[in-house]
Amino acid sequence: MQQLRLTDIEQRVYQAVTTLEARGQVPFPEAIAEEVGLPPDQLTTPLHVLGEKNLLHREDSPMEGLDFGPRWCSQQLA
Repeated sequence: MQQLRLTDIEQRVYQAVTTLEARGQVPFPEAIAEEVGLPPDQLTTPLHVLGEKNLLHREDSPMEGLDFGPRWCSQQLA
């Protein structure tokens, strides 16, 4: 099996998402940015790259009218 190569920022973003999930927090971009210590606008590319590598997936708000923005998850929710 080939190992994926991640940049430093991709590793930090992935770790932030899994840390937030482990705490039971929703991994919204603002929470990820706070965990990583970067502005949210600098996370757009790493989040999409991690999605392309199938390490994260984007979930939009499941409830119409309650849109807090996309969340980025490392685990499929049942």
